[in-house]
Amino acid sequence: MTAVPELTVRPLAGLPMFAPGMSIAQAICSALAAEGDALRGGDIFVIAQKIVSKTEGRTLDLRSLPVSEEARSLAAATGREPGLAQAILDESAEVLRAQSAAIIARHRTGHVLANAGIDASNVEGGDAGTVLLWPEDPDASARAIRTELQDLCGGEGRGGVGVVLTDSMGRAWRIGTVGTAIGCAGIEVLEDRRGWAVDLFGRTLQATVIAVADSLAAMGTLALGEGDEGTPVALVRGAGRWTINEDGPGAASGLRPVSQDMFR
Repeated sequence: MTAVPELTVRPLAGLPMFAPGMSIAQAICSALAAEGDALRGGDIFVIAQKIVSKTEGRTLDLRSLPVSEEARSLAAATGREPGLAQAILDESAEVLRAQSAAIIARHRTGHVLANAGIDASNVEGGDAGTVLLWPEDPDASARAIRTELQDLCGGEGRGGVGVVLTDSMGRAWRIGTVGTAIGCAGIEVLEDRRGWAVDLFGRTLQATVIAVADSLAAMGTLALGEGDEGTPVALVRGAGRWTINEDGPGAASGLRPVSQDMFR
């Protein structure tokens, strides 16, 4: 049997409350230095989407939105505030299901999730109508953070460093949410093992495609927590076999094409 390298994940302590214009990469480098650590080749940082959106100024006051008749109808059908319904429509390519439990939408980036990723938790002013939107382009955000990390931290980390932006999403046939990659850079998004890898009995795998980015996002999210932990970045080590010395195709490459959607 092939030995599997040890995987470790830990949240970075001492990160600030992020605000528009702040550098996530600089905060990560400072946190590593405070721990007596440094960036290493093969390091992968799982970063909560919320702090990326905050630094990019993606807050929205729902009370400021002009509301369309379509939004009013959606709000009435689902028991939501009209402003939130309008924001969901504005952020979505299409609404797939609309119920009181959730509005399932295909975000304009192609990801399918509840309420187009719009959230008020851990957002200052959330009780008064302030919400946070996803980054305009999560893959571009991940690439920018990766580039800045390598420029600022230097050392061994100049090659093979990965960044995964994660948000919690539900799944069609399961209860609960799982951290999911919405943007990434410097890693393989998928590991296609079909046709070359074998099982314990020598049979060639025919259907196995590993969702590497989503698996890293899920592992990182468990370390980050979902409430008031205040740890929005996790460091994964031992997964360097999935890092690459370029930005790579991004999380969008892991989306199933609409033509293959079996749940429509």
